[in-house]
Amino acid sequence: MVEKKAAEKKVAAKAAPATKAKAVKKPAAKKAETLVDAENAGFRAGDVYQALSAAGVAQSVAQLAASTKKTETEVLLGIGWLLKEGKVKGEDGKVVLA
Repeated sequence: MVEKKAAEKKVAAKAAPATKAKAVKKPAAKKAETLVDAENAGFRAGDVYQALSAAGVAQSVAQLAASTKKTETEVLLGIGWLLKEGKVKGEDGKVVLA
């Protein structure tokens, strides 16, 4: 009896279509990391300073991020550098050259 059931399972397994779709896992998107060191902060400060100089008016962090094509974190890193050097100041929630 056991042999008969085992034989039926083999026949059923052979008859079943072998088109099982495998789930494709997409790799998790790697989050961009901002390297925080003196060299990177200096370059970001230069990017922010050039954008402010070209605009000639006070700009928000979002506006600076768009004009420099950098992340808001990178822009804030540059603003911090420039604030410490006294080259920029805050004005109504925006940043302007000092």
